[in-house]
Amino acid sequence: MILHDAHSESLAGSAESDSPIHPHEGDESQLMAWTFLVIAGLLEVCWAIGLKYTEGFSRFWPTAITLVAMAASFGCLAQALKSIPLGTGYAVWTGIGAAGTAVLGMVIFAETVSLIKLASLLCILLGIIGLKNSA
Repeated sequence: MILHDAHSESLAGSAESDSPIHPHEGDESQLMAWTFLVIAGLLEVCWAIGLKYTEGFSRFWPTAITLVAMAASFGCLAQALKSIPLGTGYAVWTGIGAAGTAVLGMVIFAETVSLIKLASLLCILLGIIGLKNSA
């Protein structure tokens, strides 16, 4: 006769997660964290651009959309920071936001484009890649 109880089943379940069948379970959670971080950065670009359209928060719909993008950006950042170190996560988040906003400023609002501006944006991008690879 085989006896089963909750404790033995939970032990069996934990042994299964350490098995070769699931060797990269931690990798999946890191991938999810970095996905949340990239989404948070892209949403930062959205709300930064949205600020321009709110005209000092005097227009209802652009303001509402901007505030939703802000909340979603912070929410995704908070999820990412469960697994990614604070310094790395915050730097990547602001880097994506700053670089993305600068690029869209040049494209959408015809802001000046210069070699030094493009080189600076490349430095931000390289910094983001370096932080990702060092995490």
